[in-house]
Parts: sequence; structure tokens; C-alpha cells
Amino acid sequence: MDKKQLKEEALYYHAKGRPGKIEVVPTKETANQRDLSLAYSPGVADPCLAIAEDVNNVYKYTAKGNLVAVISNGTAVLGLGDIGPEASKPVMEGKGLLFKIYADIDCFDLELNTKDVDEFVRTVKILEPTFGGVNLEDISAPECFEIEERLKKELNIPVMHDDQHGTAIISGAALLNALEIVGKDISKVKIVVNGAGASAISCTRLYVSLGADKDHIFMFDSKGLIHPDRDNLDGKKSEFVNGGLPASTTLAEALIGADVFIGLSRGNVLDQAMVKVMAPDCIIFAMANPTPEISYEDATAARPDCIMATGRSDYPNQVNNVLGFPFIFRGALDVRATEINEAMKLGAVKALAELAKKPVPDIVNLAYGNINLKFGRDYIIPKPVDPRLITTVAPAVAKAAMDAGLAQKPITDWERYETELAMRLGNDNPIARIVETKARQEVKRVVFVDAENVEVLKAQGWFWRKNCTSHLDWQP
Repeated sequence: MDKKQLKEEALYYHAKGRPGKIEVVPTKETANQRDLSLAYSPGVADPCLAIAEDVNNVYKYTAKGNLVAVISNGTAVLGLGDIGPEASKPVMEGKGLLFKIYADIDCFDLELNTKDVDEFVRTVKILEPTFGGVNLEDISAPECFEIEERLKKELNIPVMHDDQHGTAIISGAALLNALEIVGKDISKVKIVVNGAGASAISCTRLYVSLGADKDHIFMFDSKGLIHPDRDNLDGKKSEFVNGGLPASTTLAEALIGADVFIGLSRGNVLDQAMVKVMAPDCIIFAMANPTPEISYEDATAARPDCIMATGRSDYPNQVNNVLGFPFIFRGALDVRATEINEAMKLGAVKALAELAKKPVPDIVNLAYGNINLKFGRDYIIPKPVDPRLITTVAPAVAKAAMDAGLAQKPITDWERYETELAMRLGNDNPIARIVETKARQEVKRVVFVDAENVEVLKAQGWFWRKNCTSHLDWQP
């Protein structure tokens, strides 16, 4: 699909019918006067009084325990930059949609018209009674670090800035598996990171938590190597200063003998000559979107021995945040965790890494064109459509929260919990969506016989309504 067609279809998609991508629907019956008297006055007074007596009853009588706020000020939206809070709303609605379809978590998106850190933090803080968790999104660095750190300290509900930690968690799982495949020790590999923003800093922190040695990590920003001699390091960049190479070292020079390249910067900053000098069985994670730091074709042509990952769905090993945030919040909400800490993130990393090693369900292979996915160089992380994600990642996060003493509602029956997770999505589940999408991608000619039969005529009418976009598609 070319850019013009994509633009036209995206604008039509967001505007058609009811504008936007989300709506609020009732969860209780409202068929008659009795229902309404229970939903509002006078019946609503009793749950209000029960909550006033014990504030924890808010989780029993309201949606708080399954409600996440997706909050942004629009200062770092996708790769578009500071485009403002209103322009960030389609992304925040999209995030809410993903929370719902992948983990059955309800969301309100909140776009705040402020760049003042104190005002942002204060606004979110006074909203705490409404939400069970807070997902921060598309906030520029370095403000995003301070905002998240302060909110984690001041709120008693889980807070996570997904732009930082989502990519870190997914790429961390991918890195563990890639290193296992090539037989390298994470504590000994040389890692070159291009990019020093929120995502790059958080990814690198997580790799260190997984065992990477800071002395073997060389990080670059737009001005060059993060080096002790530099006096222009802002934000958190100084965490990863490394004097092991001269301050004048270029990215190309740093890549000589490197085992791992982590790209969280901009497209086309690498060429084939630069990756050719990397170590044997090198790992290249070019995660800039939509254009990677080096294309999949160029990287694999120059280095057939590499393991390559990108942020794109049209190539193997997509680093996609949807593998993480819905299930991380699901686990955190289900045990009523007071925060999302490092142990919970590592729990998600290890769960994702292990899931990739298990036999892939047929429904996932079907979604990707009947290919036979199996653990290896082209499959180091699970696919987003894998129905096992919710029953694998969420319990791992919940257990880590319990082990850390952060769970206010510990799980006692794990088998029952996993069954509840599997049933959460009801009839509108990923498997049904995969089958329907696959059917639409491979349209078949259907011939109906016995046209005089009323039931056949009904079937023809249903088929036309479901599958034909215009009268031109229909040939009676």
C-alpha cells in the first residue's frame, strides 16, 4: 500500500460511522424502571455508602479495578514529534482499543494541555480515585522520566510509561532468545545503541538488569558517543557514559566487532558496510519506525548470519509493544498491585522469551499464511495474535508482584485464574478475528444452489451483507 492510499484509508477509517475508535457501553441491564432505579437513584446510594465506609469497596462496586487511564500531552507522538494534545488523541484511542481487545481492560484516554511537569503530575494525581492504573504515552524526554518517577512515588496504583518500558520488555525477551540461538553470553557481548531518548535509556537499563555489562555498552545520540569527556549530556544520558573508546569514535567505528546493534533512532543510519564489520552471528535490532535504521533486505544480504528484528509487521521478529503492555497491566490489576516494578517487568521478559520456545498454535500459523513458525532465527519472540499471551504474561507479572509484596489481592488458585483469563475476551476473541481476517484476505467464489429454497435465499442475503462492499461484488 503506497503512502497516498494509506493516508486516504486511514482518514476514512477514523471518520466513518461514529468518529473515533472507542465508546462507552453499559455492563449492567437497563431494560426497565427497576434496573434504572438500581443503576442510579435511589439504589446507587447503597454502594456509595459502602465505599464511604471502606474505600477498598470501590474495587467491588465500580469499574476502577479494570480501568486504565491512557495519558499524554502530545509532545512526542509516534515519530511525529510535538504535535499537541488534540493531535495525539487518535493514538491514545488506539492504545485504549488495544488494551480492550487483547486484555479486556477498559480505558479512558486523557490528553493534557500542559508541558509543565508539576501541572501534569498534579493533574494525574488528583485523578487517582478514578483509575486502577495509569499508562503514560508519547511524552518527550527528559520530562517523561521525571513524570513517571514522581507518579510512581505519589500514586498507590500501577504507573508505566510504555514508550520507555514496552520496547525494553519486548526487545529484552528477543535479545535473550537471540543470544541463546547464537550461543553468546549477555555479560560478555559488545552492544552498540544508537539513540539516547526515553526508549533507548530504558531498553539499555533493562539489558543491564538482564546481565549486560555497562562497560561493554556504547550509546550514541545525534552528537556522537556518550562519553565522559562530553559536557552536553542532558536527561539520563550520563548513566551510560563509556570511556572505553575515544570520544571521537563514530558509529561505524564502534560497530567493528560488535555483537549487538540496538537501533532506537531514525531510518537509514546504517549501511551494509557498517554491519559487515560486526562480529560473527551478529544481532541487529533496527527498531526505528516506520523506516528501520537499515532495511531487512540490506542487513540480511550483507550479513546472512545475522539475527534481525525491526518494529515492522511485514518482516520476521517484530518488536511490538502490544506483546507487553496489555498483559502487564492485566496482571498488575488482577492482584491490585501498587506499582509496576523492575521484577514485574523482568517477569514479563522471561515469560515472553519462554513462550517463543513453545510449539506455535495452528491458529497463529494460519494468521501468517500457513507458515510453520518455530523457535529460531526468524522467530525469537511470539506473534501479537498468539492467544496464549494473556495466560502466559499476565500470571508471570501477577506472581512477580506478589513475590515483591506489592499485591493487595493475591491470587490463590492459579489454575482458576488462567481459566478466567482465557475466557475474558468472550466471543470477540483473537482467534475469531484471525479466521475472519484470513477469510477476507483470500476471497473465494461461492456458488449457491437450490435458489428456490427460502433458507438458501436467506444465506445469500447474509453473505452479501457480510462480504460485498458494493453491488459490483454481487453476481446473482
